[in-house]
Amino acid sequence: MTDKIDLWIVIAALGLGSFGMRFVFLGLIKDKPLPDWMTRHLRYTAVALLPALVTPLAVWPDSTGGAADPARLVAACVAVGTGYFTKSVFWGMGAGGGLFISLRFIL
Repeated sequence: MTDKIDLWIVIAALGLGSFGMRFVFLGLIKDKPLPDWMTRHLRYTAVALLPALVTPLAVWPDSTGGAADPARLVAACVAVGTGYFTKSVFWGMGAGGGLFISLRFIL
């Protein structure tokens, strides 16, 4: 177990680092226009972040002890496919979530 002092130092450092990164964009830049290349790259931040958060939960879920769950994998594939073809996040989440709930009852 980590010492409480070390833990709080890490939490404080992460908080300051997170604040610092946000302050650079919100506090220092203010109303100045961002370059086109930066605006183009920032547009893909959410698209890259969401799969990075969801993939470990679908591939190695804690509820199964880290073992792959066929219901989650199939639902994730259906969600990605539906989102790709409909170009709608909501349809993808609805299809994946609905299929996941259905497969949990069946399996």
